[in-house]
Amino acid sequence: MTTEQHIKLGRQTTLISFLLGTGIFGLYYLTSALELLLIGYGFIPLIVLINIGILISILVKANKDKNNKKKLLMTCGLLFFNVPIMLFYSWIVIILLNTMRITFTNSTQSTLTNINIVGCGGGQIEKLEVGESETIWIDITGDCSINIEYLSNGQKKEESVVGYVTSSM
Repeated sequence: MTTEQHIKLGRQTTLISFLLGTGIFGLYYLTSALELLLIGYGFIPLIVLINIGILISILVKANKDKNNKKKLLMTCGLLFFNVPIMLFYSWIVIILLNTMRITFTNSTQSTLTNINIVGCGGGQIEKLEVGESETIWIDITGDCSINIEYLSNGQKKEESVVGYVTSSM
């Protein structure tokens, strides 16, 4: 392979790794789908192995091609660009694993008020009109359940939302 081909391969690998990783992370963030989490767990080691292989190839080429050594080493640096991004995405995923995203929808025929989310990290919704929805992010602080208490036509009501959740569930 020529020097230019090595540089092009390094740049393309960096870009493809970034785009695929960001796509998996973005979809997981939006959906919390377990399948995407599992894909991400498989994607990281696979892409690390591919990047290391290309990095070694470029380093060997840089050792042989003294005239273009600086360009080749800059390409190696570019390959490391995705490491802090991957660490940041992993950190966000760990936070998301300890968070429950619940969308509450008022499917009754009356306005609900003073909606208190009881258990785990808790939360509150002031009012939900008929047919209205609101998404709440609840911190999972350990083993707990999530219930809601609310007023419907002035009457206090209680409902179970989730019977059991735990950190990193």
